[in-house]
Amino acid sequence: MRPRTLAELAAGKSDWRIIGDSQTPISDIQYDSRLVTPGALFAALRGGYVDGHDFVASAVERGAAAVMVEREMPVDLPQLITSHSRADLANVAAQAFEKPSHELRAIGITGTDGKTTTSYIVDHILRSVGRQTGMIGTVSVRIGGETVDHETRQTTPESVDIQRLMRQMVQVGVTEAILEATSHGLDLHRLDHTRFAIATITNITQEHLEYHRTIEAYWRAKALLFERVSTTGGDAVVNLDDAGARSVLPYCGGCRRTLTYSLVDESADLRAEITESGLGGSTGRIYAFGTTYPFSTPLVGTFNVSNSLAALGTAIAAGVEMEDALTALATVPPVPGRMTTVDAGQPFGVIVDYAHTPESLDKVLRLLRTLRPDGRLIAVFGSAGERDPIKRPIQGRVVAELADIAVITNEDPRFEDAESIIGEIAAGAIEVGAIDGETVHCVVERREAIALALDLAQPGDTILLAGKGHERSIIWNGVKHPWDEATVAYEELARRGWA
Repeated sequence: MRPRTLAELAAGKSDWRIIGDSQTPISDIQYDSRLVTPGALFAALRGGYVDGHDFVASAVERGAAAVMVEREMPVDLPQLITSHSRADLANVAAQAFEKPSHELRAIGITGTDGKTTTSYIVDHILRSVGRQTGMIGTVSVRIGGETVDHETRQTTPESVDIQRLMRQMVQVGVTEAILEATSHGLDLHRLDHTRFAIATITNITQEHLEYHRTIEAYWRAKALLFERVSTTGGDAVVNLDDAGARSVLPYCGGCRRTLTYSLVDESADLRAEITESGLGGSTGRIYAFGTTYPFSTPLVGTFNVSNSLAALGTAIAAGVEMEDALTALATVPPVPGRMTTVDAGQPFGVIVDYAHTPESLDKVLRLLRTLRPDGRLIAVFGSAGERDPIKRPIQGRVVAELADIAVITNEDPRFEDAESIIGEIAAGAIEVGAIDGETVHCVVERREAIALALDLAQPGDTILLAGKGHERSIIWNGVKHPWDEATVAYEELARRGWA
Protein backbone atom coordinates (compact mmCIF):
# COMPACT_ATOMS: atom_id res chain seq x y z
CA MET A 1 0.00 0.00 0.00
CA ARG A 2 1.13 3.53 -0.58
CA PRO A 3 1.46 5.57 2.64
CA ARG A 4 -1.82 7.08 3.83
CA THR A 5 -2.56 9.24 6.84
CA LEU A 6 -4.71 7.99 9.66
CA ALA A 7 -7.28 10.64 8.71
CA GLU A 8 -7.39 9.37 5.12
CA LEU A 9 -8.01 5.82 6.28
CA ALA A 10 -10.88 7.02 8.48
CA ALA A 11 -12.36 9.36 5.88
CA GLY A 12 -16.15 9.58 5.86
CA LYS A 13 -16.70 7.75 9.16
CA SER A 14 -18.27 10.20 11.58
CA ASP A 15 -18.69 7.57 14.29
CA TRP A 16 -14.95 6.90 14.52
CA ARG A 17 -12.69 8.85 16.84
CA ILE A 18 -9.00 9.64 16.49
CA ILE A 19 -6.88 10.34 19.56
CA GLY A 20 -3.55 11.95 18.72
CA ASP A 21 -2.14 13.12 15.41
CA SER A 22 -4.60 12.31 12.64
CA GLN A 23 -1.92 13.08 10.03
CA THR A 24 0.28 10.23 11.18
CA PRO A 25 1.48 8.37 8.05
CA ILE A 26 0.57 4.70 7.83
CA SER A 27 2.62 2.40 5.59
CA ASP A 28 1.05 -0.97 6.42
CA ILE A 29 -1.85 -2.60 8.28
CA GLN A 30 -1.52 -5.71 10.47
CA TYR A 31 -3.80 -7.54 12.91
CA ASP A 32 -1.05 -9.92 14.12
CA SER A 33 1.31 -8.04 16.44
CA ARG A 34 4.16 -10.36 15.44
CA LEU A 35 3.98 -9.04 11.88
CA VAL A 36 4.01 -5.34 12.79
CA THR A 37 6.83 -3.29 11.28
CA PRO A 38 7.66 0.40 11.87
CA GLY A 39 4.97 2.63 10.41
CA ALA A 40 2.16 0.05 10.53
CA LEU A 41 -1.36 0.43 11.88
CA PHE A 42 -2.12 -2.40 14.30
CA ALA A 43 -5.78 -3.46 14.31
CA ALA A 44 -6.80 -5.12 17.59
CA LEU A 45 -9.36 -7.79 16.72
CA ARG A 46 -11.33 -9.83 19.23
CA GLY A 47 -11.20 -13.54 18.34
CA GLY A 48 -12.37 -16.86 19.68
CA TYR A 49 -9.14 -17.56 21.57
CA VAL A 50 -7.46 -14.19 22.10
CA ASP A 51 -8.24 -10.48 22.16
CA GLY A 52 -5.99 -8.31 20.03
CA HIS A 53 -6.20 -5.54 22.61
CA ASP A 54 -3.95 -7.69 24.81
CA PHE A 55 -1.20 -7.37 22.20
CA VAL A 56 -1.26 -3.61 21.66
CA ALA A 57 1.84 -3.11 23.82
CA SER A 58 3.69 -5.72 21.76
CA ALA A 59 2.69 -3.95 18.55
CA VAL A 60 3.95 -0.65 19.94
CA GLU A 61 7.28 -2.26 20.82
CA ARG A 62 7.61 -3.43 17.23
CA GLY A 63 7.17 0.09 15.88
CA ALA A 64 3.44 0.49 15.22
CA ALA A 65 2.67 4.06 14.17
CA ALA A 66 -0.94 3.86 15.39
CA VAL A 67 -3.49 1.38 16.69
CA MET A 68 -7.09 0.66 15.75
CA VAL A 69 -8.99 -0.31 18.89
CA GLU A 70 -12.47 -0.52 20.38
CA ARG A 71 -11.46 1.22 23.59
CA GLU A 72 -8.80 3.78 24.47
CA MET A 73 -5.51 2.09 25.37
CA PRO A 74 -2.74 3.38 27.69
CA VAL A 75 -0.19 3.88 24.92
CA ASP A 76 1.53 7.03 23.72
CA LEU A 77 0.68 6.99 20.02
CA PRO A 78 -2.34 7.82 17.84
CA GLN A 79 -5.43 5.64 18.25
CA LEU A 80 -8.31 5.10 15.84
CA ILE A 81 -11.25 4.11 18.05
CA THR A 82 -14.20 2.29 16.48
CA SER A 83 -17.16 0.37 17.84
CA HIS A 84 -16.35 -2.83 15.91
CA SER A 85 -12.71 -3.15 14.90
CA ARG A 86 -13.20 -6.31 12.82
CA ALA A 87 -16.01 -4.87 10.72
CA ASP A 88 -14.33 -1.47 10.46
CA LEU A 89 -10.99 -3.03 9.47
CA ALA A 90 -12.63 -4.08 6.20
CA ASN A 91 -13.44 -0.43 5.47
CA VAL A 92 -9.95 0.75 6.40
CA ALA A 93 -8.34 -2.02 4.32
CA ALA A 94 -10.42 -1.17 1.26
CA GLN A 95 -9.38 2.48 1.60
CA ALA A 96 -5.74 1.60 2.18
CA PHE A 97 -5.49 -0.64 -0.88
CA GLU A 98 -7.69 1.63 -3.02
CA LYS A 99 -10.62 -0.72 -3.59
CA PRO A 100 -8.95 -3.28 -5.86
CA SER A 101 -12.17 -5.24 -6.40
CA HIS A 102 -13.40 -2.30 -8.49
CA GLU A 103 -10.52 -2.89 -10.92
CA LEU A 104 -11.11 -6.57 -11.63
CA ARG A 105 -13.98 -9.05 -11.74
CA ALA A 106 -14.31 -10.66 -8.31
CA ILE A 107 -16.05 -14.04 -8.33
CA GLY A 108 -17.34 -15.38 -5.02
CA ILE A 109 -18.01 -19.12 -4.70
CA THR A 110 -19.75 -20.38 -1.58
CA GLY A 111 -21.28 -23.61 -0.31
CA THR A 112 -20.64 -26.26 2.32
CA ASP A 113 -19.08 -28.70 -0.16
CA GLY A 114 -17.59 -28.18 -3.60
CA LYS A 115 -16.24 -24.64 -3.25
CA THR A 116 -12.64 -25.60 -3.94
CA THR A 117 -13.38 -27.95 -6.82
CA THR A 118 -15.72 -25.44 -8.45
CA SER A 119 -13.13 -22.69 -8.00
CA TYR A 120 -10.46 -24.80 -9.68
CA ILE A 121 -12.76 -25.61 -12.60
CA VAL A 122 -13.71 -21.94 -13.06
CA ASP A 123 -10.05 -20.95 -12.90
CA HIS A 124 -9.10 -23.57 -15.50
CA ILE A 125 -11.86 -22.45 -17.88
CA LEU A 126 -10.97 -18.77 -17.58
CA ARG A 127 -7.27 -19.37 -18.05
CA SER A 128 -7.97 -21.59 -21.08
CA VAL A 129 -9.57 -18.63 -22.88
CA GLY A 130 -6.71 -16.30 -22.07
CA ARG A 131 -7.90 -14.63 -18.89
CA GLN A 132 -5.36 -13.71 -16.23
CA THR A 133 -6.71 -15.08 -12.94
CA GLY A 134 -6.02 -15.07 -9.23
CA MET A 135 -7.40 -17.38 -6.55
CA ILE A 136 -7.91 -17.18 -2.80
CA GLY A 137 -9.18 -20.35 -1.18
CA THR A 138 -8.80 -23.47 0.90
CA VAL A 139 -5.80 -25.03 -0.81
CA SER A 140 -3.73 -22.09 -1.96
CA VAL A 141 -3.50 -18.47 -2.96
CA ARG A 142 -2.45 -17.65 -6.50
CA ILE A 143 -1.59 -14.22 -7.82
CA GLY A 144 -1.35 -14.47 -11.58
CA GLY A 145 1.24 -17.16 -12.24
CA GLU A 146 2.58 -17.41 -8.69
CA THR A 147 0.96 -19.96 -6.37
CA VAL A 148 1.47 -19.98 -2.61
CA ASP A 149 0.24 -22.90 -0.50
CA HIS A 150 -0.97 -21.66 2.86
CA GLU A 151 -1.49 -23.16 6.28
CA THR A 152 -3.71 -20.55 7.90
CA ARG A 153 -6.74 -22.87 7.74
CA GLN A 154 -8.75 -19.77 6.83
CA THR A 155 -10.40 -20.46 3.49
CA THR A 156 -11.43 -16.80 3.50
CA PRO A 157 -8.61 -14.71 5.03
CA GLU A 158 -9.11 -11.54 7.08
CA SER A 159 -10.28 -8.46 5.19
CA VAL A 160 -6.88 -6.74 5.10
CA ASP A 161 -5.32 -9.87 3.57
CA ILE A 162 -8.10 -10.04 0.98
CA GLN A 163 -7.61 -6.42 -0.04
CA ARG A 164 -3.82 -6.71 -0.06
CA LEU A 165 -3.91 -9.83 -2.23
CA MET A 166 -6.37 -8.33 -4.69
CA ARG A 167 -4.22 -5.19 -5.01
CA GLN A 168 -1.26 -7.45 -5.81
CA MET A 169 -3.45 -9.18 -8.39
CA VAL A 170 -4.32 -5.87 -10.03
CA GLN A 171 -0.63 -4.94 -10.16
CA VAL A 172 0.25 -8.07 -12.17
CA GLY A 173 -2.69 -7.73 -14.55
CA VAL A 174 -5.21 -10.16 -13.11
CA THR A 175 -8.65 -9.68 -14.65
CA GLU A 176 -10.63 -12.19 -12.56
CA ALA A 177 -10.17 -12.99 -8.86
CA ILE A 178 -11.84 -16.20 -7.67
CA LEU A 179 -12.56 -16.20 -3.94
CA GLU A 180 -13.97 -19.02 -1.83
CA ALA A 181 -16.51 -17.22 0.36
CA THR A 182 -17.16 -19.07 3.61
CA SER A 183 -20.02 -18.38 5.98
CA HIS A 184 -17.46 -17.31 8.60
CA GLY A 185 -15.81 -14.98 6.11
CA LEU A 186 -19.13 -13.38 5.24
CA ASP A 187 -20.45 -13.13 8.79
CA LEU A 188 -17.15 -11.91 10.27
CA HIS A 189 -16.91 -9.05 7.75
CA ARG A 190 -13.81 -10.39 5.97
CA LEU A 191 -15.50 -9.81 2.60
CA ASP A 192 -17.08 -6.46 3.41
CA HIS A 193 -16.15 -3.77 0.85
CA THR A 194 -15.26 -6.39 -1.75
CA ARG A 195 -17.30 -5.74 -4.86
CA PHE A 196 -18.35 -9.09 -6.31
CA ALA A 197 -19.42 -9.31 -9.94
CA ILE A 198 -20.53 -12.97 -9.70
CA ALA A 199 -21.78 -15.09 -6.79
CA THR A 200 -22.06 -18.88 -7.11
CA ILE A 201 -23.43 -21.40 -4.61
CA THR A 202 -22.96 -25.18 -4.63
CA ASN A 203 -25.01 -26.35 -1.63
CA ILE A 204 -25.63 -25.79 2.07
CA THR A 205 -25.59 -28.87 4.27
CA GLN A 206 -25.05 -29.25 8.02
CA GLU A 207 -21.79 -27.61 9.07
CA HIS A 208 -20.49 -24.88 11.40
CA LEU A 209 -23.49 -24.94 13.71
CA GLU A 210 -21.08 -24.48 16.62
CA TYR A 211 -20.80 -20.93 15.28
CA HIS A 212 -24.09 -20.18 13.54
CA ARG A 213 -26.22 -22.15 16.06
CA THR A 214 -29.07 -22.78 13.62
CA ILE A 215 -29.19 -23.96 10.03
CA GLU A 216 -31.31 -20.90 9.21
CA ALA A 217 -28.55 -18.59 10.47
CA TYR A 218 -26.04 -20.57 8.40
CA TRP A 219 -28.19 -20.16 5.30
CA ARG A 220 -28.55 -16.44 6.00
CA ALA A 221 -24.79 -15.98 6.27
CA LYS A 222 -24.30 -17.59 2.86
CA ALA A 223 -27.04 -15.39 1.44
CA LEU A 224 -25.05 -12.26 2.35
CA LEU A 225 -22.90 -12.86 -0.72
CA PHE A 226 -25.95 -12.82 -3.00
CA GLU A 227 -27.49 -9.86 -1.24
CA ARG A 228 -24.34 -7.86 -1.94
CA VAL A 229 -24.10 -8.98 -5.56
CA SER A 230 -27.75 -8.04 -5.94
CA THR A 231 -27.09 -4.48 -4.76
CA THR A 232 -24.37 -3.99 -7.39
CA GLY A 233 -26.24 -5.62 -10.28
CA GLY A 234 -23.95 -8.62 -10.61
CA ASP A 235 -24.78 -12.18 -11.63
CA ALA A 236 -25.82 -15.14 -9.46
CA VAL A 237 -25.36 -18.87 -10.16
CA VAL A 238 -27.58 -21.15 -8.04
CA ASN A 239 -27.98 -24.92 -7.63
CA LEU A 240 -31.67 -25.85 -7.85
CA ASP A 241 -31.00 -29.38 -6.54
CA ASP A 242 -30.19 -28.21 -3.01
CA ALA A 243 -32.68 -26.63 -0.59
CA GLY A 244 -29.96 -24.62 1.14
CA ALA A 245 -28.72 -23.24 -2.16
CA ARG A 246 -32.26 -22.36 -3.22
CA SER A 247 -32.63 -20.35 0.01
CA VAL A 248 -30.47 -17.58 -1.51
CA LEU A 249 -32.86 -16.97 -4.42
CA PRO A 250 -34.95 -14.34 -2.57
CA TYR A 251 -31.76 -12.30 -2.18
CA CYS A 252 -31.01 -12.26 -5.92
CA GLY A 253 -33.75 -9.81 -6.91
CA GLY A 254 -31.37 -7.06 -7.99
CA CYS A 255 -29.00 -9.31 -9.91
CA ARG A 256 -28.46 -8.63 -13.59
CA ARG A 257 -29.33 -12.26 -14.13
CA THR A 258 -29.63 -15.42 -12.06
CA LEU A 259 -28.41 -18.56 -13.78
CA THR A 260 -29.66 -21.83 -12.32
CA TYR A 261 -28.26 -25.32 -12.75
CA SER A 262 -29.46 -28.82 -11.95
CA LEU A 263 -28.99 -32.51 -12.60
CA VAL A 264 -32.74 -33.16 -12.60
CA ASP A 265 -34.78 -29.94 -12.82
CA GLU A 266 -35.73 -29.23 -16.43
CA SER A 267 -36.51 -25.59 -15.57
CA ALA A 268 -32.82 -24.90 -14.86
CA ASP A 269 -30.78 -22.80 -17.26
CA LEU A 270 -28.14 -25.51 -17.33
CA ARG A 271 -29.00 -29.18 -16.86
CA ALA A 272 -26.71 -32.19 -17.22
CA GLU A 273 -27.67 -35.69 -18.25
CA ILE A 274 -24.95 -38.22 -17.46
CA THR A 275 -24.62 -41.08 -19.93
CA GLU A 276 -21.44 -42.66 -18.58
CA SER A 277 -19.58 -42.33 -15.28
CA GLY A 278 -16.56 -44.17 -13.89
CA LEU A 279 -12.99 -43.84 -12.67
CA GLY A 280 -12.14 -41.95 -15.86
CA GLY A 281 -14.74 -39.26 -15.21
CA SER A 282 -18.16 -38.57 -16.69
CA THR A 283 -19.67 -37.88 -20.10
CA GLY A 284 -23.12 -36.88 -21.22
CA ARG A 285 -25.20 -33.99 -22.46
CA ILE A 286 -25.85 -30.50 -21.19
CA TYR A 287 -29.08 -28.70 -22.02
CA ALA A 288 -28.59 -24.95 -21.88
CA PHE A 289 -30.49 -22.02 -23.33
CA GLY A 290 -32.34 -24.16 -25.85
CA THR A 291 -29.27 -26.00 -27.13
CA THR A 292 -27.87 -29.47 -26.38
CA TYR A 293 -24.11 -29.85 -25.94
CA PRO A 294 -21.99 -32.97 -25.39
CA PHE A 295 -19.75 -32.77 -22.32
CA SER A 296 -16.98 -34.72 -20.65
CA THR A 297 -14.98 -34.20 -17.48
CA PRO A 298 -12.11 -36.25 -16.03
CA LEU A 299 -13.34 -35.47 -12.50
CA VAL A 300 -14.96 -38.51 -10.88
CA GLY A 301 -18.51 -38.65 -9.53
CA THR A 302 -21.97 -37.22 -10.02
CA PHE A 303 -21.28 -34.49 -7.48
CA ASN A 304 -18.42 -33.28 -9.67
CA VAL A 305 -20.79 -33.03 -12.61
CA SER A 306 -22.86 -30.72 -10.41
CA ASN A 307 -19.71 -28.76 -9.54
CA SER A 308 -18.94 -28.58 -13.25
CA LEU A 309 -22.36 -27.10 -13.94
CA ALA A 310 -21.72 -24.48 -11.27
CA ALA A 311 -18.41 -23.65 -12.92
CA LEU A 312 -19.95 -23.50 -16.40
CA GLY A 313 -22.62 -21.10 -15.18
CA THR A 314 -19.95 -18.95 -13.56
CA ALA A 315 -17.83 -18.92 -16.71
CA ILE A 316 -20.83 -17.96 -18.82
CA ALA A 317 -21.58 -15.11 -16.41
CA ALA A 318 -17.96 -14.02 -16.91
CA GLY A 319 -18.50 -13.87 -20.67
CA VAL A 320 -17.04 -17.21 -21.80
CA GLU A 321 -18.74 -18.95 -24.72
CA MET A 322 -20.31 -22.31 -23.86
CA GLU A 323 -18.30 -24.20 -26.48
CA ASP A 324 -15.02 -22.81 -25.14
CA ALA A 325 -16.02 -23.60 -21.55
CA LEU A 326 -16.91 -27.20 -22.44
CA THR A 327 -13.63 -27.68 -24.29
CA ALA A 328 -11.78 -26.59 -21.15
CA LEU A 329 -13.98 -28.75 -18.91
CA ALA A 330 -12.72 -31.85 -20.72
CA THR A 331 -9.15 -31.15 -19.57
CA VAL A 332 -9.63 -30.04 -15.96
CA PRO A 333 -6.61 -31.17 -13.88
CA PRO A 334 -7.02 -33.02 -10.57
CA VAL A 335 -7.89 -30.87 -7.56
CA PRO A 336 -5.43 -31.24 -4.65
CA GLY A 337 -6.71 -33.56 -1.92
CA ARG A 338 -9.91 -34.45 -3.75
CA MET A 339 -10.36 -38.11 -4.77
CA THR A 340 -6.58 -38.55 -4.91
CA THR A 341 -5.40 -42.10 -5.61
CA VAL A 342 -2.55 -43.58 -3.57
CA ASP A 343 -1.07 -46.39 -5.66
CA ALA A 344 2.03 -48.30 -4.56
CA GLY A 345 1.05 -51.46 -6.40
CA GLN A 346 -1.13 -52.79 -3.56
CA PRO A 347 -4.07 -55.07 -4.50
CA PHE A 348 -6.66 -52.71 -3.00
CA GLY A 349 -7.58 -49.08 -3.58
CA VAL A 350 -6.58 -46.16 -1.36
CA ILE A 351 -8.29 -42.82 -1.89
CA VAL A 352 -7.52 -39.53 -0.10
CA ASP A 353 -10.39 -37.04 -0.01
CA TYR A 354 -11.35 -33.93 1.95
CA ALA A 355 -14.89 -35.16 2.71
CA HIS A 356 -15.62 -34.12 6.29
CA THR A 357 -19.35 -33.45 6.47
CA PRO A 358 -22.15 -36.04 6.60
CA GLU A 359 -23.28 -34.99 3.13
CA SER A 360 -19.83 -35.19 1.54
CA LEU A 361 -19.05 -38.53 3.21
CA ASP A 362 -22.36 -39.87 1.91
CA LYS A 363 -21.56 -38.76 -1.64
CA VAL A 364 -18.02 -40.11 -1.70
CA LEU A 365 -18.90 -43.47 -0.15
CA ARG A 366 -21.82 -43.99 -2.52
CA LEU A 367 -19.53 -43.14 -5.43
CA LEU A 368 -16.84 -45.58 -4.30
CA ARG A 369 -19.47 -48.30 -3.85
CA THR A 370 -20.55 -47.94 -7.48
CA LEU A 371 -16.95 -47.87 -8.73
CA ARG A 372 -15.83 -50.95 -6.73
CA PRO A 373 -19.06 -52.89 -6.13
CA ASP A 374 -17.39 -56.24 -5.43
CA GLY A 375 -14.98 -55.15 -2.71
CA ARG A 376 -15.42 -53.88 0.80
CA LEU A 377 -15.30 -50.20 1.75
CA ILE A 378 -13.10 -49.23 4.69
CA ALA A 379 -13.40 -45.60 5.82
CA VAL A 380 -10.87 -43.80 8.02
CA PHE A 381 -12.33 -40.53 9.25
CA GLY A 382 -12.95 -38.24 12.22
CA SER A 383 -14.43 -34.88 13.08
CA ALA A 384 -12.75 -31.59 13.91
CA GLY A 385 -12.66 -30.33 17.46
CA GLU A 386 -14.57 -27.15 18.32
CA ARG A 387 -16.58 -27.52 15.12
CA ASP A 388 -20.28 -28.45 15.03
CA PRO A 389 -20.49 -31.39 17.49
CA ILE A 390 -24.05 -32.07 16.33
CA LYS A 391 -22.75 -33.59 13.09
CA ARG A 392 -20.47 -36.16 14.78
CA PRO A 393 -23.00 -38.97 15.42
CA ILE A 394 -24.49 -38.24 12.00
CA GLN A 395 -21.09 -38.88 10.44
CA GLY A 396 -20.89 -42.15 12.37
CA ARG A 397 -24.31 -43.24 11.12
CA VAL A 398 -23.52 -42.33 7.50
CA VAL A 399 -20.26 -44.26 7.46
CA ALA A 400 -21.66 -47.27 9.33
CA GLU A 401 -24.50 -47.53 6.85
CA LEU A 402 -22.42 -47.06 3.68
CA ALA A 403 -19.02 -48.59 4.51
CA ASP A 404 -18.23 -52.13 5.63
CA ILE A 405 -15.67 -51.05 8.20
CA ALA A 406 -15.34 -47.69 9.95
CA VAL A 407 -12.03 -46.66 11.54
CA ILE A 408 -12.71 -43.54 13.59
CA THR A 409 -9.73 -41.37 14.44
CA ASN A 410 -8.72 -37.78 15.13
CA GLU A 411 -8.94 -35.03 12.54
CA ASP A 412 -8.08 -31.74 14.25
CA PRO A 413 -8.92 -32.10 17.95
CA ARG A 414 -7.74 -28.56 18.71
CA PHE A 415 -8.37 -28.06 22.44
CA GLU A 416 -11.02 -30.80 22.70
CA ASP A 417 -10.37 -34.31 23.96
CA ALA A 418 -9.79 -36.52 20.91
CA GLU A 419 -11.18 -39.66 22.57
CA SER A 420 -14.42 -37.85 23.44
CA ILE A 421 -14.88 -36.70 19.84
CA ILE A 422 -14.26 -40.21 18.57
CA GLY A 423 -16.73 -41.59 21.11
CA GLU A 424 -19.47 -39.24 19.90
CA ILE A 425 -18.93 -40.39 16.31
CA ALA A 426 -18.83 -44.07 17.34
CA ALA A 427 -22.10 -43.70 19.22
CA GLY A 428 -23.82 -42.79 15.95
CA ALA A 429 -22.27 -45.78 14.20
CA ILE A 430 -23.25 -48.24 16.94
CA GLU A 431 -26.77 -46.80 16.98
CA VAL A 432 -27.30 -48.16 13.45
CA GLY A 433 -25.77 -51.57 14.10
CA ALA A 434 -22.00 -51.19 13.88
CA ILE A 435 -20.18 -53.63 16.17
CA ASP A 436 -17.30 -52.28 18.25
CA GLY A 437 -14.07 -54.09 17.40
CA GLU A 438 -15.54 -55.68 14.28
CA THR A 439 -17.17 -53.16 11.95
CA VAL A 440 -16.15 -50.04 13.88
CA HIS A 441 -12.72 -49.37 15.38
CA CYS A 442 -11.67 -46.35 17.45
CA VAL A 443 -7.99 -45.37 17.11
CA VAL A 444 -6.83 -41.98 18.40
CA GLU A 445 -3.54 -41.74 16.50
CA ARG A 446 -4.34 -41.10 12.86
CA ARG A 447 -1.25 -42.90 11.52
CA GLU A 448 -2.20 -45.98 13.55
CA ALA A 449 -5.74 -45.75 12.17
CA ILE A 450 -4.43 -45.73 8.61
CA ALA A 451 -2.13 -48.64 9.42
CA LEU A 452 -5.07 -50.61 10.83
CA ALA A 453 -7.13 -49.98 7.68
CA LEU A 454 -4.25 -51.23 5.52
CA ASP A 455 -3.93 -54.35 7.65
CA LEU A 456 -7.66 -55.03 7.38
CA ALA A 457 -7.79 -54.53 3.60
CA GLN A 458 -8.13 -57.50 1.30
CA PRO A 459 -7.62 -57.66 -2.48
CA GLY A 460 -10.38 -55.72 -4.23
CA ASP A 461 -11.25 -53.55 -1.20
CA THR A 462 -11.18 -49.75 -1.19
CA ILE A 463 -9.92 -47.59 1.68
CA LEU A 464 -11.18 -44.02 1.95
CA LEU A 465 -8.97 -41.69 3.96
CA ALA A 466 -11.39 -38.84 4.58
CA GLY A 467 -11.25 -35.43 6.17
CA LYS A 468 -7.68 -34.19 5.70
CA GLY A 469 -7.32 -34.06 1.92
CA HIS A 470 -4.79 -31.38 0.99
CA GLU A 471 -4.13 -30.19 4.56
CA ARG A 472 -0.56 -30.21 5.84
CA SER A 473 -1.09 -30.31 9.59
CA ILE A 474 -3.15 -31.75 12.43
CA ILE A 475 -4.06 -29.20 15.10
CA TRP A 476 -3.77 -30.67 18.59
CA ASN A 477 -3.80 -28.56 21.78
CA GLY A 478 -3.27 -25.44 19.70
CA VAL A 479 -0.15 -26.83 17.99
CA LYS A 480 0.02 -27.62 14.27
CA HIS A 481 1.73 -30.98 13.84
CA PRO A 482 3.01 -31.64 10.28
CA TRP A 483 0.82 -34.05 8.36
CA ASP A 484 0.42 -35.23 4.78
CA GLU A 485 -2.27 -37.88 4.39
CA ALA A 486 -1.06 -39.30 1.08
CA THR A 487 2.55 -39.38 2.22
CA VAL A 488 1.62 -41.22 5.41
CA ALA A 489 -0.37 -43.74 3.38
CA TYR A 490 2.61 -44.35 1.07
CA GLU A 491 4.92 -44.74 4.07
CA GLU A 492 2.64 -47.29 5.71
CA LEU A 493 2.24 -49.18 2.44
CA ALA A 494 6.01 -49.29 2.10
CA ARG A 495 6.30 -50.82 5.55
CA ARG A 496 4.03 -53.59 4.33
CA GLY A 497 6.13 -54.29 1.25
CA TRP A 498 4.53 -52.07 -1.40
CA ALA A 499 6.99 -49.53 -2.75
